[in-house]
Amino acid sequence: MMESSQFDPLDHQHVRYNPLRGDWVLVSPHRLKRPWKGKVEKKEDKEVPRHDPKNPLSPRATRGSGKVNPDYESTFVFDNDFPAMLPDVPSPGPPSHPLLRSEAARGTCRVMCFHPRSDLTLPLMSVAEIRSVVDEWAKQTEELGQTFTWVQVFENKGELMGCSNPHPHCQIWTSSFLPNEPSLEDCSQKKHVSDYGKPMLVEYAQLETERKERIVIENDCWLVVVPYWATWPYETLLMPKRHILRLPDLTDKERDALSDIMKRLLIKYDNLFECSFPYSMGWHGAPTGPAARNADYSHWQLHAHYYPCLLRSATVKKFMVGYEMLAQSQRDLTAEQAADKLRSLPDVHYKLREEIH
Repeated sequence: MMESSQFDPLDHQHVRYNPLRGDWVLVSPHRLKRPWKGKVEKKEDKEVPRHDPKNPLSPRATRGSGKVNPDYESTFVFDNDFPAMLPDVPSPGPPSHPLLRSEAARGTCRVMCFHPRSDLTLPLMSVAEIRSVVDEWAKQTEELGQTFTWVQVFENKGELMGCSNPHPHCQIWTSSFLPNEPSLEDCSQKKHVSDYGKPMLVEYAQLETERKERIVIENDCWLVVVPYWATWPYETLLMPKRHILRLPDLTDKERDALSDIMKRLLIKYDNLFECSFPYSMGWHGAPTGPAARNADYSHWQLHAHYYPCLLRSATVKKFMVGYEMLAQSQRDLTAEQAADKLRSLPDVHYKLREEIH
């Protein structure tokens, strides 16, 4: 088949390779020309009380297990009352058939509250308060990483991401095994070093810094981009500019800079559709546990993924269904267009702008 015109990445469909996962995403920018693009409208944020004694995450509240929270004033971490994994359970027996395999899975699940107030989210917290969150993430990773192979810090924000409790919090799950996503990243990063001699995301951060096409924000220590291979419309990748393996390895300066850039990014997210922007985010760093003490994980680079679901407005989300579930991921908006949109947004939170006026 003869090509009828010169390729234009902003007009012609193409596939982009995700080197972290080793798969591809279909990009269809011409679909943005469809007559119907979805109504862009503000969504009324629900009023959340500053303190709700009935909210199980609030200070002094009684949780479903009957345990009472302390009167905490900063971050607060506790063992999940209904965990997905427990540290001490029997192992399955040998498989009865090669197609019916199961193996042992042990771990822990913790909940971490960011702040005693229920009406705040990270973009509305101070940089100093976010620094307390960063320090606790590092502390938990250090502690739990002594025992477990993987420590997954993640936040589900908003009802659209399945989070029914508005109190600012995240979860920390650990496991005796390396889960699927970090396992893919471990293999791909190891292969990249073997093939090219540099850690993949160290090289990628340098490349994005030079080209500046997909940068959303940056500071002396950190870089936020919409990755070239992004799947979700406004997905971002947060990376340090120095080679760092895990959260506990961050210096004081890098923790301060991380707190600052997180606040700036999340303000831009909220300003995009002037709503409390829903997303799932999580940290990926080098594996931990006893086996990691003598292993070489220099191919790893610490990074955080932000996966927001909103597509066109505060009420229109991107669904991963049909072709995405049965064939491969697909997006309309290019990574470059998404980065340009996020980059152009104000640095002052829309709620604070309304208060000023």
